[in-house]
Amino acid sequence: MSTTTTPKTILFLGASGGCGFSTLRRSLEAGHTCIALCRTPSKLSAKLPAELLTKLKLEQGNAHDVAAVARCLVNPSNPGRVVDMVISSIGGAFSMKTGIDDAHVCEKGAKALLEALALVRKNGATGSPRIVGVSSTGITESGRDIPVLMIPLYKGLLAVPHKDKKMLEDLLVESGEQWTIVRPAFLTDGPAVGKVRAGMEDLTAHKVEKKEIGYTISREDVGKWMFENLVEERDAKWVRKAASITY
Repeated sequence: MSTTTTPKTILFLGASGGCGFSTLRRSLEAGHTCIALCRTPSKLSAKLPAELLTKLKLEQGNAHDVAAVARCLVNPSNPGRVVDMVISSIGGAFSMKTGIDDAHVCEKGAKALLEALALVRKNGATGSPRIVGVSSTGITESGRDIPVLMIPLYKGLLAVPHKDKKMLEDLLVESGEQWTIVRPAFLTDGPAVGKVRAGMEDLTAHKVEKKEIGYTISREDVGKWMFENLVEERDAKWVRKAASITY
């Protein structure tokens, strides 16, 4: 169990692979109580060793289903409270036509999460979970945060999924909740290599506080960064901020 931070109860949405899975695995290893909502739980369970799988509360359901999300928001050890944190890394499958098979996957997920949170509070649960939403670079309205050579890709093939990510960001910013938006550079596969740089933007003030521009980052390193800086954070500097992370 982690000796550096108080154990948290964390709900994961979209953790069957990629950035979310990387964060989930590290959170389980550190002793945090983790709940994962998956459409196909076997896709996630097949990736975890038995000793970690026994520590995971694995729920079948869709992250767009308000009732399913609400069920998972209740803290299993204290039904009168909501979970401490929600990490949402949901996304669609790649499409050559529009860049994604569901142009509103993140928007619908954010709406369902916020509606579910309102529902469990209406039913008597208390608490304000930290909501972490995985977005992308290339979305900021406060200047350029991608290399010039990446602009045609981001404004062309990725325009539709990035519009969806922008809706996710807007919904979280307007929610009044305690959120952090993580904007990775272009995602790659492969191991965590470290040396991650993180820019910071205050989205309510439309102000870039620290600018970092880079080409890529691995999904494994995104998950590692989220675990170390958000799950195991020592302060609240990323609350209601966007983090642009890259190599």
